[in-house]
Amino acid sequence: MSAVYDLHIDTDVTVQLSECCREDAQAVFDVLDHAYQLEDMTTPGPQAATSPATTVWMATFDTAGGRHEESAPVPLTGVVGATLTGGYHAVDEVAKVLGRSFAIQSRQSVSGDQETEARLLLASR
Repeated sequence: MSAVYDLHIDTDVTVQLSECCREDAQAVFDVLDHAYQLEDMTTPGPQAATSPATTVWMATFDTAGGRHEESAPVPLTGVVGATLTGGYHAVDEVAKVLGRSFAIQSRQSVSGDQETEARLLLASR
């Protein structure tokens, strides 16, 4: 077990997906669900065709729990915007898992005292 988990630092990572269709959001969450334990997920209702609002899908994963299964590349219909928020080590682990299944086109991060936020653009490999 790593020192991060031994120190009882938060291992939850909140993942927000935007700029994508429901199917692509589900594909990304499926990859993470095979690696980690799903803590919480918000599933939006049917979206009206005339709605100008952006839909954001959100889920929280516990990087200390789960099956930690490897995932192969997964196709997406377009680019998916992903924002990962949590402890430094936990966010880095989730980004690595996503990098095994998707091409990461852009990476930005915003660091805080206890948490970090990583902004990724995911695409098919």
